Amino acid sequence: MSPGPPPQKRKQPRCLSFSSQAQSPSWKAQEALQERYRLGSLLGRGGFGSVCSATRLSDGAPVAIKRVPRNRIRHWSELPDGTSAPLEVVLQDKVSTGFPGVVKLLEWLELPSDIVMVLQRPEQSQDLLHFIRARGFLREEVARPLFRQVLEAVRHCTSCGVLHRDIKPANILVDLATGQAKLIDFGCGTYLQDTAYTHFAGTPSYSPPEWTRFGWYHGEPATIWSLGILLHEMVCGKMPFRRGWNFSWGQLSLPQRLSPECQNLIGWCLSMHPLARPSLEEVYCHPWMQDIHLP
Repeated sequence: MSPGPPPQKRKQPRCLSFSSQAQSPSWKAQEALQERYRLGSLLGRGGFGSVCSATRLSDGAPVAIKRVPRNRIRHWSELPDGTSAPLEVVLQDKVSTGFPGVVKLLEWLELPSDIVMVLQRPEQSQDLLHFIRARGFLREEVARPLFRQVLEAVRHCTSCGVLHRDIKPANILVDLATGQAKLIDFGCGTYLQDTAYTHFAGTPSYSPPEWTRFGWYHGEPATIWSLGILLHEMVCGKMPFRRGWNFSWGQLSLPQRLSPECQNLIGWCLSMHPLARPSLEEVYCHPWMQDIHLP
């Protein structure tokens, strides 16, 4: 029997090219992208658009290029210089400067059918979701510095008047060489406000019980709830609640291997009533958050 043709090597998925019609009003932006960056593999795709790896040709620096279709952009705002831009770009610009715990927006461009954002990308990096899955769960000595960095990134965003609204492992990038964590993806973000929000943007399984039951939430308590779910995922390797779980009847169960301080912090963040949850400052000052060596 003939052995048949040799198996073909599977090709790594790649991004679409930068090419577009020459008569497009944004052809100069297209040319700028082609001249400055070399596209690599596809890193992710979803309802937001796509993210690809790329290399900056001037110095070989790794970057990520995020494309968002213009027809998916619902909210626009203004940059400090008065330029109209998608809200995600404006929020990313507000939090990008002078803080290492948020991925930096390097530039953005308008194309005929897309908005393109060029973002900082650590060369050896992995999102926290895959980082956890590769290990099953994280030991507390590994989880503590990572969670502390996420907390500091969230506090930084808050100080800039920005509410991220989609804190989860997939939106945290871990530099495998240094252990530094960076918060990414402000596509669900908005401006921080004191009054209640009556529109939810983010991942439904991370939404707080007050949104599920009453259709409103406040920024900080909702953020604390998502941080509690994040911490549970980190140290337990799974979500704390089953899908369809009734918040009013459920009871949080934590493995006995966790330290009392860690169990206390998770339980406090996942308090059913928003007023019973800690503030960001109280989480920062919690005993489990002290004496941590950061990269």
